[in-house]
Amino acid sequence: MKPLAHSTKTSFVAVVAIVFVLSSVISGQSLTPLAPAEPAARQLNLLVLGDSIMWGQGLIEQHKAWYQVKTWLKENTSRDVRENVEAHSGAVVGVNDVPWSYDAPPDGEVSSAVPTVNHELDRALKSYANPSQVDLVLVDGCINDVDVRNLLNAANSSDDVKRMAAEKCGMPMQVLLRRVANSFPSAHVVVTGYFPIISEKTPDSLLMKAMARMFYQPGPRPAKLKQKDLRERLIAVSRTWYQASNAVLGDAVDKVTAELATKGSRQRILFVEIPFPPEYSFNAPETRLWSFNASFLRKLLAVLTLGRVTLKTNDEQQHQRVASCNERYKKPANEQPNQKGEREYRRLLCRYASLGHPNRKGSAIYADAIVGKLKSLIAETGWLREQTGTRPATAGP
Repeated sequence: MKPLAHSTKTSFVAVVAIVFVLSSVISGQSLTPLAPAEPAARQLNLLVLGDSIMWGQGLIEQHKAWYQVKTWLKENTSRDVRENVEAHSGAVVGVNDVPWSYDAPPDGEVSSAVPTVNHELDRALKSYANPSQVDLVLVDGCINDVDVRNLLNAANSSDDVKRMAAEKCGMPMQVLLRRVANSFPSAHVVVTGYFPIISEKTPDSLLMKAMARMFYQPGPRPAKLKQKDLRERLIAVSRTWYQASNAVLGDAVDKVTAELATKGSRQRILFVEIPFPPEYSFNAPETRLWSFNASFLRKLLAVLTLGRVTLKTNDEQQHQRVASCNERYKKPANEQPNQKGEREYRRLLCRYASLGHPNRKGSAIYADAIVGKLKSLIAETGWLREQTGTRPATAGP
């Protein structure tokens, strides 16, 4: 098309448009003026810190508790929610002044004590341009400091468990929660508890008997415990852990919350106790925990062959985690014979890492408990109702 013709056509269209608008005004049918645009509500920023429970061991992302909380926030506030997940399997609380090497596994399914939860906090701080824009922090921690093997060792008494819970879940968590609150001064913090692994509803099967014997590590003067005694001690240890860890974590939350109140802070730190009846324990009929995906015969063979016949877990990340574990614990060059056994043992533990962690229904219990606490927070404080138009935080990938 020639330039002149194009210009003439454009001018004609413009004239027609002007005439249409003027005729509408003259006839009394003026265009309705646009209402002034309301400032867009800024996105919510969710930070997730902690160990394998908060990470969501064995679960695909959509089934993890933090993801369900994110979805609830988005649906009930009509605002975008951006998560920053630093939690990973195996994390200990640690201390805040110990450096760590960056040789941590890239897959959060692979258990690693480092980065610690304090390290996770350090890393999260670096990822936000403005930490005051973080709205909510979900965090857990201390079971790996206690060491799950201690909770599966029938040689430990209830008093031993209470002592470990007080030592590992008390002051270390207080220090961590102070750091979290000070680092993200506008954020509310939700701390989740743990659950009893074994209960009277856990079947007294051949596999469970073998596991009880495997984790039994008596002291220098071991008492001769019958199989029935081992089972009863394990049930007592799990029950005591559930009660003691809830009490100590709740106390840590109360103390830091009181400190914030004396400073006039509007921040809240909330402890969420997880409802977990005996029927939900490991291998129970209504279990809410991941277990093995194997027939009775295969489980029997695994016991009789001392683990040479392997079992598969029934979680959603089993295949991906096995691949990551094989990569993490692949045979190095010049491996010595005494190193091979340790490496293969760690690889086996890595492959079975989902055992005893909340399955899809168990994760929903965590999510529901957290959401229930958030509903109370919103009702009491009006949280999330007054924030609009603020520049969102910038978080790393």
